[in-house]
Amino acid sequence: MKTKVLILAALSFTMISFAQKNEIKAAQKALKAGDATSAKTTLEAASESILGADVKLQAQYYFVRGQIYNDLAKKGDNSAFEASVSSFQKVLELEKKSGKSKYSADTDQYISSLTADLINSAVTDNGNKKFKEAAEKLYMGYTISPKDTIYLYYAASSAVNGGHYEEALNYYDELKAVGYDGSGTVFKATNVASGEVEEMDKTQRDLMVKSGTYKDPIDEKTPSKKAEIVKNTALIYTQLGQDDKALEAYKAARANDPEDVNLILNEANLYFKLGDKDRFKSLMSEAIAVAPDNPDLYYNVGVINMEQGNLEEARASYKKALEINPSYTNAYLNLSTTYVNEGNSLIDEMNTLGNSKKDIARYDELKAMKDNLFKEGAEILEAALKTNPDNQSVLTQLKNIYGAMGDNENFMRMKKLLGE
Repeated sequence: MKTKVLILAALSFTMISFAQKNEIKAAQKALKAGDATSAKTTLEAASESILGADVKLQAQYYFVRGQIYNDLAKKGDNSAFEASVSSFQKVLELEKKSGKSKYSADTDQYISSLTADLINSAVTDNGNKKFKEAAEKLYMGYTISPKDTIYLYYAASSAVNGGHYEEALNYYDELKAVGYDGSGTVFKATNVASGEVEEMDKTQRDLMVKSGTYKDPIDEKTPSKKAEIVKNTALIYTQLGQDDKALEAYKAARANDPEDVNLILNEANLYFKLGDKDRFKSLMSEAIAVAPDNPDLYYNVGVINMEQGNLEEARASYKKALEINPSYTNAYLNLSTTYVNEGNSLIDEMNTLGNSKKDIARYDELKAMKDNLFKEGAEILEAALKTNPDNQSVLTQLKNIYGAMGDNENFMRMKKLLGE
């Protein structure tokens, strides 16, 4: 009786294997006929029992599954890429374990082609602003071919472009973990026929130059991307509101590239956000030392000094910005405002004075000072009109100043220019 049970079990196993083979063959037939969807449905019938099959049959199953999902991916089913990749990787795993390699060579070719399709699809997704999908495909390309760390770098870039900062941070952390540098050499030569400089791999370039169809070979070094990765990591921490980690990342980034003005500015802005305006000013001064011809740097220092009541320092900064860029309207407006604000501050004292001879003398003194400050502010904005005569903000501020001075003629002139 025991022997009969064993025979029946063996027969049952044989029948299951036979059914699996038929399902796999039917799926292959549907795939060859161009019906990948039917092939997928047919093959799924064998999926539940495939784990109990022998290694050879399992390898065949996953190879066909990889082909089916590869075909679906080529036809536009983006979700099929991962299933195809995992299936082909399973084939290699099974055949490596068994010591047999019936499908391995073809599988390697499929994986190579699939990787190219993934990357091309990611490029299309990026062009269509589908940054999350692009990042996932590029990352998948990297997992298929870990030596191509450039795919991981581009995955991080796509995630950043789409605002998917958590994913981007994970990619950047992985880049740092594998020691990604990104530097290299680009090989170029000039096409003799067209005169255009073209980029190619070194072997092809050297052969083309030797044949005489290309000339002037150039080996162009590309810089390391380590500083950029550290910088982007800091920016992501800032976006995520993880300010302490952002400050640490900025410190590391600036140690890598101390003269990156944008990096200094981003760190300065973080300190500004944190309310540390003195540190902001200090960093802005560092930025000015690196880029002394950038008027925006002087303007921003002027803004902080003005907020802190350091009017002379603010004026010096605004004047420097205007020296570099004589049409910097906001610098004109803020420079004028420093004089108007100082004039307004005198009004409070004027309003406290009485009718004594001494108070009247003091009042007249303060009024003269106020009027001179307002006049200074007006003259600055009149200069601004020479480079930007239709600026509504300048005209409006001038109208208000002339109104406060009691200068009706210029007040009406400004109203006319404003179309009031």
